[in-house]
Amino acid sequence: MASDNDDERLIEDCRPRLRELIVVDRVLDHIQFIETAQKEQIRQKARTDGNIVAAEHLISAVLKKPHTDGWFRAFVDALLHSGCSAAEYMLVNAPEPEVEAENDSCVRLIRLLSPSLVDMKTEDVCLHCFARKLLTKDDNEIIITTTTTQGNRSGARELLSRIVRGRPGWFSEFLEVLRETEHQHLYELTGGSPDSDKKGSEEKLPSVKDEPMESEAPAAAEGCDSLQLMDISYKEEGEADLYEGAPTESSQLPKSLEPSQPASVAAAGGPERADIVLRDYQMDVAGPALEGKNIIICLPTGSGKTRVAVYITQKHLDNRRTEGRSGKVVVLVNKVPLVEQHYSAEFLPFLKHTYKVERVSGDCQLKISFTEIVKNNDVIICTAQILENFLERSNKGEDEGVKLSDLSLIVIDECHHTQKGEVYNHIMMRYLTQKLKNTRLKKEQKEPMALPQILGLTASPGVGGARKMKTAEDHILRICANLDAYKIMTTDLGKYQREPRKLIKTVEDRREDPFGDVIKNIMNAIHTHAELSPTSDLGSQNYEQWVVQKERLAATEGNQKVRVCSEHLRQYSEGLNLSNTIRMRDAFGFLNKYHEEEIKKKTTPDEEHDIKITDTERFLFNLFKENKEELQRLAEKPEYENDSLSKLRCNILQEFSSREAARGIIFTKTRRSAIALSQWIQENPKFSDIGVKASHVIGGGDQSNVKPMTNAEQRDVLSKFRDGEVNVLIATTVAEEGLDIAACNFVIRYGLVTNEIAMIQAQGRGRAEDSSYTLVEVKNSGVAEKECVNEYRINMMNKAIIKIRALDQADYEKRIYEFQFQAIMEEKVRMSKKKQKRMQHEKCEVKFSCRSCSKHVCTGDDIQIIDNMHRVNVTPEFSQLFTKRENPTLQERLVDYETNYYIACKVCGQRWGSMMLYRGIDCPSLHVKNFVVTFNGKKISKCTKWSELPIKFPVFDYAEQASRVAESLDDEDDDTD
Repeated sequence: MASDNDDERLIEDCRPRLRELIVVDRVLDHIQFIETAQKEQIRQKARTDGNIVAAEHLISAVLKKPHTDGWFRAFVDALLHSGCSAAEYMLVNAPEPEVEAENDSCVRLIRLLSPSLVDMKTEDVCLHCFARKLLTKDDNEIIITTTTTQGNRSGARELLSRIVRGRPGWFSEFLEVLRETEHQHLYELTGGSPDSDKKGSEEKLPSVKDEPMESEAPAAAEGCDSLQLMDISYKEEGEADLYEGAPTESSQLPKSLEPSQPASVAAAGGPERADIVLRDYQMDVAGPALEGKNIIICLPTGSGKTRVAVYITQKHLDNRRTEGRSGKVVVLVNKVPLVEQHYSAEFLPFLKHTYKVERVSGDCQLKISFTEIVKNNDVIICTAQILENFLERSNKGEDEGVKLSDLSLIVIDECHHTQKGEVYNHIMMRYLTQKLKNTRLKKEQKEPMALPQILGLTASPGVGGARKMKTAEDHILRICANLDAYKIMTTDLGKYQREPRKLIKTVEDRREDPFGDVIKNIMNAIHTHAELSPTSDLGSQNYEQWVVQKERLAATEGNQKVRVCSEHLRQYSEGLNLSNTIRMRDAFGFLNKYHEEEIKKKTTPDEEHDIKITDTERFLFNLFKENKEELQRLAEKPEYENDSLSKLRCNILQEFSSREAARGIIFTKTRRSAIALSQWIQENPKFSDIGVKASHVIGGGDQSNVKPMTNAEQRDVLSKFRDGEVNVLIATTVAEEGLDIAACNFVIRYGLVTNEIAMIQAQGRGRAEDSSYTLVEVKNSGVAEKECVNEYRINMMNKAIIKIRALDQADYEKRIYEFQFQAIMEEKVRMSKKKQKRMQHEKCEVKFSCRSCSKHVCTGDDIQIIDNMHRVNVTPEFSQLFTKRENPTLQERLVDYETNYYIACKVCGQRWGSMMLYRGIDCPSLHVKNFVVTFNGKKISKCTKWSELPIKFPVFDYAEQASRVAESLDDEDDDTD
């Protein structure tokens, strides 16, 4: 008797073939040793990712240890009872390799000819196939039901998807069925003899191996050799999940593909791959781009904009190759995770057999050789900043870069960001400037520079805060102008449109809020101490803005009493907001951690010197200490929790109790609240009882005190969400735009409303049937009012787009030209002013002083710049002014100059920046937001980014600094001797 190890080895050896032949739903019906919950997950996989992916999960579930008695026999029986030919691989009569090879050729041929085969008389063919036992009873019922409810072509696709998994010899019998059902042209197309009607039916029918097709067929079959065996779960357009991401290998079929191809197409890289199918509305919006025109495609989130872009890319490259010209496509995104997403889910699967596809992002080492990547590949997916950097290199002539003329098509994802200050706009300003130069060159009868075609993708251009229709139109026209768009293309999705049910849940004020009252009493005591008089409700957005302004003004004036009080008030205001959003214990934890870190700043690890504590700081520390126990006690009283959390709890419980397989996203305002809500769900037994599995995904920037997520961590969480290991995602706005998140059946915006673009993006995450979109109000957030404003703006935007599309083309182009000319002029003026400022400020004396204690730190002469972004001070004098501390919020990144330390003022403990390790040298990097900046004795009230300081600092002199370090090391060696 075979051991478990032998049985496992047999399954593993046959795994590739089992993936293709197992029909997951049928097999699962006959397997009893897999748990029900796991079965449902596998079924869900089949629905969302296709049969092959689900089959892989099924095989893994079968192989999972410990095994139950008789597991292998039960698996084989399930294959047999489900009618899967896969059972033969588990038994002694597995097909010979020659038979397998012939079967593979038959499957490829059916896929190649499917656009013609779907016009068969489905019910007649199904009946004959069932009679010949090529289909099971279940197959027959599903195909007939599909044909009745969704049409003949849909039923045909269902039939083809099942017939190719039949027992060996199915192809010859299927040919006979086509002949019997009077499909003579299909019979001949698939290899049957044209004279079959004149011959006896008993004559053996030819197989693909025995006899080639007509004269053109070998070329077509040759092109198919590279096709991998793919899941062909054919679906009628109305049946397919409109919003699901592309599987690694596409299961879709082309609308039309004949077995023969003209010589020109063959020369262009073989026959068209049976991969990309566009729905009618997608073809409508793609039309002008296929003619080589610049357009913006504006379709709802999840409606397949990226798929349209892949299709346009393929046609663009095919046409260029046919014409004997090289094609070069760059796909630009504005977020690093989108690079990998577009690469692996869309562009690579569809184009890899014909074209070279590569991706480059900020955390990828390939960015160093970006110029070579562009030269050696046909399609490059990258973050926009990388392209802009290499366009600038080429412009300056400092290094080998990339020119716009090197590219033939630029695809701009989320193109509504092509506005002032955005990197997309910098790239397009280069384009528009060159376009203007080309006009002049043509007049002078000189050769213009070639410019790439532009394709913009967006779910919503927005209205830019417009209150009037004219302003909304101008906003959208300006985006069209920036992208040099011939038209903005949009259309009605008709039967594919999915609108989630929308609910707004208002909250009631707490009858009692003793926790919040204690915080307010602390804040009022600070107001009295600092002689401040707030003009709005504590904890409101207006109050927070008031406090921030007070802190900036006090820092500029050197009023440390008001500055430090304002900083603490800001934290208490945040704590008050947290108690209205998440649990009181989370709010208390936040305030307690803040004070612990502030006190820690006043101590040094080496205890070499004392850090000054002012009377105001001592007052603030004691004030929290006096109220700490009371806050901690009240934080554990569930009867005082906010109503928003109760509404959220009820909403989640309702979604999971009323659906078979709930999957949802909760959007929240801050990283801190996302983490806290995730913990709250994980710790609540009521949620775990109904199968809620939560995790959070937050941004990767380091501007917050909350530890950010790395790109790898984000990808891991999103992968678990797609696989069902996580079914509730709590996310900040990082997940609103662009990221391909598996179809959800509920979306909750928890106290978060931004603009109309974000609202459309968030709603678009609810892609499953009968999905819901719920807005849960949070005290002081004003989300209900903002949502109403956004709805009004969306309506305004849609009307504005309709008006723009109705414009006479000449009028449209005239208005576009005016906006383009204005943009070019504004850019010239901006660059001129920037240059003047830099020249002026280079001569000015700039000084930096500690934001907390006002101690003079350094001047602009002491600062150098590394990689055009890091401002460092490596002077010996500066090294005496700071102390190094461990950085608790540092994330791991793919850079070679980051260390786990930050630098802080020796006098007051104020953080100044981080410690870099650049090519073996410690380089203190300054963060300008931690300093008060002075120009010629005049202090700047707001300076939070180095980009706001137009000073041209010298490039870091590595050789000079390395020699200094070497000298100091020599001195240390001499002292040791």
